[in-house]
Amino acid sequence: MSTPPSTPSDLVVVRKEGLYCVPGQFYIDPWRPVERAVITHAHGDHARGGHQHYLTAETGVNVVKSRLGPIHIEGLAYGERVVHNGVTISLHPAGHVLGSAQVRMEYQGQVWVASGDYKVEADSTCTPFEPVRCDTFITESTFGLPIYQWQPQQEVYDDINDWWRSNAEQGRASVMQCYSFGKAQRILSGLDPDIGPIICHGAVQTLNQVYRDDGVWLPPTVMVGEVDKQDIGRAMVIAPPSAAGSPWIKRFGDFSDAFASGWMQLRGARRRRGVDRGFVLSDHADWPGLMQAITATGAERVIVTHGSIPVLVRWLQQQGLQASGFDTEYGDDEADEVAAAGVAADPVATAAAGRATETEGAADA
Repeated sequence: MSTPPSTPSDLVVVRKEGLYCVPGQFYIDPWRPVERAVITHAHGDHARGGHQHYLTAETGVNVVKSRLGPIHIEGLAYGERVVHNGVTISLHPAGHVLGSAQVRMEYQGQVWVASGDYKVEADSTCTPFEPVRCDTFITESTFGLPIYQWQPQQEVYDDINDWWRSNAEQGRASVMQCYSFGKAQRILSGLDPDIGPIICHGAVQTLNQVYRDDGVWLPPTVMVGEVDKQDIGRAMVIAPPSAAGSPWIKRFGDFSDAFASGWMQLRGARRRRGVDRGFVLSDHADWPGLMQAITATGAERVIVTHGSIPVLVRWLQQQGLQASGFDTEYGDDEADEVAAAGVAADPVATAAAGRATETEGAADA
């Protein structure tokens, strides 16, 4: 969907560098180097290197630094206000990952909010999503199709622990593939450490420390070299998808593997991944979550970014809202996870493929 022409009163427009606040003269999660960037969270498609000045939520500063290295960055407490070129800026919890934020901009009586990525279900590893009233809401739509509806996360944790316990009783390590930042820590927070040792890949362990330094409780985790060989068969192993097939993963012998992502709701994605189990766990809002968040803003105008833009725009227009899309260069951390595993990264294409595969699966059954 192409971006519609902006109007002179629009607070935020799309430029080749990214989403631009016109009176404020700053960018939100820009994809090309700029002078001033407001960063919603530290995933790579939203927090990129090369900008001169960064502003992000206070709780996200260390995560951004851990991923981008030495940069000029300022932290803003949730709800704290600063004025830049006449625009009042404040950051509000997005509930996506540690330090994630929505950006509220107020100028001459207009209030716009850019969501970044968000989810409405609370988890213990980040501050819960906070609805923010506004005139215009810029929302993500990663899972913007009605087929996406998540089961309660405690049920997912119970399923993961049951799978781990069963493997441990058979002397097989359980290898969970998931994104190193955010998803890994959220899964860790739901594990039962009485089942066995929890081994983390180095990429995960580095971010675990950032979370712990920020006061987030996680169960004890170790590197593989710190575990006795006789305990490997009872271990839960948390690793990024890039570790699959590597010499590092082969040291766990005859293990059972799994993948955690919202895309695992699609049977086709699970089948193409070729793992023993797929757990449906996403750090993005599902369809009901998107509806809940959009309604809570009270916005009369909604602009949809990365994900299922045409579907969500059409639905919102049918509900009487002024809706359109923004073309952006944001990726999708969960699609990246699955793409690394050989599954289509485009959500609409993935969903379509998944529906087709579901049909095939039903026919097979």
